[in-house]
Amino acid sequence: MWIFGYGSLIWKVDFPFKRKLVGYVKGYVRRFWQGSEDHRGVPGKPGRVVTLVKSDSPEDVVWGVAYEIHPEDEIMVRTHLDYREKGGYRSLAVQFNPVDNMHTPFFLDIYIGSNDNPFFLGPAGNDEIAYQISFAVGPSGSNADYLFELAKAMKSIAPQAEDSHLYDLERKVKQILKHSHTAVNSASSNMSKQALAL
Repeated sequence: MWIFGYGSLIWKVDFPFKRKLVGYVKGYVRRFWQGSEDHRGVPGKPGRVVTLVKSDSPEDVVWGVAYEIHPEDEIMVRTHLDYREKGGYRSLAVQFNPVDNMHTPFFLDIYIGSNDNPFFLGPAGNDEIAYQISFAVGPSGSNADYLFELAKAMKSIAPQAEDSHLYDLERKVKQILKHSHTAVNSASSNMSKQALAL
């Protein structure tokens, strides 16, 4: 049993595994189109997390990490992941291509939030997505941290990978949070000055 991680499973592995391989799947793109009301947002104010979307080009690739599961852990890990990914994700088999030439391509399982699930938010402009990510928070933490951890992990495991959607959102969210922080500090400073004047 092998599982492919392309989102938080790259940097937040909370199950036992035998070994891992870096590589990619073809014919998909990674997009922040899946709503999260259970991890990185709340009902009524969902965050946005990644899913894989079928690409118009069969040559597009999504880089990530494949985890081999010990046979004795398969049922436990499957049950755990089914629960962890319960917010609209389903499992399917795709071909994984290891970057290590010692291994030939093989099929594994991935969890995808398809466009017919109730939490699918779908496409939007990167400015809109970035704003939503900047201020969404859920039981697993802030949506911005999810984005930053994923971008950091991808730069580490696949620095050669092109992922303009991910890195553009990283840049935009950092700008939004910087401006938000500056505005809060400015407002706080003005309030302090007014209090001193009184």
